[in-house]
Amino acid sequence: MKNGKLLCAVAGVGYLGEHHARIYSELEHTELVGVFDPNRPRAEQIAAKFGCRVFDSLEQLGEAAEAVSVVVPTDKHAQVAVPLLRQNCHLLVEKPFCTTTEEAEEMISEAKKRNLIIQVGHIEHFNPAMGFMEEHVKNPKFITADRLAPFNPRGTEVGVVLDLMIHDIGIVLKLAASPVKRIEAVGVNVISSREDIGNARIVFENGCVANLNVSRVSLKKLREIRIFQPGGYMSLDLMNQSGHVVKIVDGAVERIEVPMQKQEPLKIELGSFADCVMNHHDPKVDARLGLRALEVALEITRQIRAMMNDAK
Repeated sequence: MKNGKLLCAVAGVGYLGEHHARIYSELEHTELVGVFDPNRPRAEQIAAKFGCRVFDSLEQLGEAAEAVSVVVPTDKHAQVAVPLLRQNCHLLVEKPFCTTTEEAEEMISEAKKRNLIIQVGHIEHFNPAMGFMEEHVKNPKFITADRLAPFNPRGTEVGVVLDLMIHDIGIVLKLAASPVKRIEAVGVNVISSREDIGNARIVFENGCVANLNVSRVSLKKLREIRIFQPGGYMSLDLMNQSGHVVKIVDGAVERIEVPMQKQEPLKIELGSFADCVMNHHDPKVDARLGLRALEVALEITRQIRAMMNDAK
């Protein structure tokens, strides 16, 4: 802490890491002390933009910072996060948590030894639409989610399940609030060598069923979710932070628009992370929830890859 501010840094300043750096430089209770990226010119560009230092190594960054955002490719999460944990840094690790459950367990173990916080960057949990769902979803019976995006080479170190569907997996795990009973998944690759389109049906032990559709080869962007429960349903647009609820009132169908104040979810997420570190709170999306979402995503990926191999 310095002058009442949490000393923060960012490891990996690509497209998303730049926004982490920007927000740490803007938040009232954080100070951006510096950034590290193997691409030195990029790191220098971001440091100049937000008035911070460029670290020559990850070790240097760990010595200077109390809290670090790990915003590197998913397959590098563990090799960046574990050394930082060993330097007693609290971490926000971007979603998905990592690529294997073994890596996740190692990170959790290192954090537990040192009483450190790991928050996993499931940003939709800080979307105002998610706040509405957490307050009004009581007994979901059926959930459908559609997430479409144009193709972007960034993120293709993993398939579309770990790249995009992981968001909706995290959401339905929270809303269903029940262990997973069964998963059925299909998918295909279109452009990359990994699955680019996928569908998963998740059946929970309490009877709730979630149907998730995802594509990263779409011509449009879409992030919508619908939750059906006794008495009606809600339809929410996560991208535009809007939606409506449909209820049966006196025997008639009534549509009610959801009042929602638009906010920047990443700013809320990083502010919450800083607050958890400074005040010793458990994060909203902790490592265990990140691990549960990863386990479901890996099983969906396994089923899709098996189907793709059978089709060869």
